[in-house]
Amino acid sequence: MTTASPPAGRYGPPQSPQRRRAARIGIAILAAIGLGIVIWIGLGAAGTAVRWNDVGYRVDGSTAVEITFDVIQDPGEVAVCRVQALSASHAEVGVQQITVGPSQERTTRVTATIPTAEAAVTAAVHGCEPA
Repeated sequence: MTTASPPAGRYGPPQSPQRRRAARIGIAILAAIGLGIVIWIGLGAAGTAVRWNDVGYRVDGSTAVEITFDVIQDPGEVAVCRVQALSASHAEVGVQQITVGPSQERTTRVTATIPTAEAAVTAAVHGCEPA
């Protein structure tokens, strides 16, 4: 049985061992850089000092909305959260800044009343950040 050889010139000249080694080193360097970027992004996301979770809301007529949410942060830290009430047309009809903490616990449940300029249909935390 004979082995078939590729047509001459079809795949270019054969690679030298040095060229193969250089290609492997280049791929390894790119992989290390990519891994470093992924770790850096992951550590940045994990290092977020303040997080929050919306728990619920209750519309109190056309003048206020009561919102309940959890703030997750290091014990002893203080955060400022911006909560907003929205109308049926998604317009902001009420907003309030709430200071949370310091607390001995990592998670603090907060209930606040947002006065509204007109009837609201929902309320949510717009964001929290360290004070």
